[in-house]
Amino acid sequence: MKIVIVGGNGTIGKKVSSYLSKKHKVIIAGRKKGDAQVDITNSDSITSMFQSIGQVDAIISIAGEAKWAPFNELSEEDFYIGLQSKLMGQVNLVRIGKEFLNSSGSITLTTGILADDPVKMTTSAAMVNGAIHSFVKAVKLEMNNGIRVNVVSPGLVEDAVKKYHDYFPGHIAIPMDKVVNGYVRSLEGTDNGEVIRIY
Repeated sequence: MKIVIVGGNGTIGKKVSSYLSKKHKVIIAGRKKGDAQVDITNSDSITSMFQSIGQVDAIISIAGEAKWAPFNELSEEDFYIGLQSKLMGQVNLVRIGKEFLNSSGSITLTTGILADDPVKMTTSAAMVNGAIHSFVKAVKLEMNNGIRVNVVSPGLVEDAVKKYHDYFPGHIAIPMDKVVNGYVRSLEGTDNGEVIRIY
């Protein structure tokens, strides 16, 4: 399969890209580096990326950001970071990307444990993750040409423990191979409209 992985150079993305490239043709897209450049907060940038790489069999998004801060310190603009990037960025990858997806292709988005088990300072991120879960469940009802859409929702991953451990007291780190298998399940399996939780 020809697969574009948006965010393929990130903490999770590089492990997913490395694994899938053994069996598939992987195109890594990122804001500044990769085989293609894309800013998911900009629809024109998303369209340009797909026009440059052409038709694909699968789209995997492991991208998007949201502001982490105490709720009382979050401004309206702070919430828009997550809404524009992690939420609408991924929604637009589906909205635009489906036109460049071959029949029976798949789209995999990424959220995280905060949708189900939020911790302090994650109001914005938890809100966005929950919205993506609802989006995936609904959009699968209106996809054509056999296209499937899922979302992988990992817990605290091993490779991010040093950075985020203090935010997740008592959480057990998820092995990276287990996380990668969530994306393999979405890509090569038959799930559709599923939240694939790796907790």
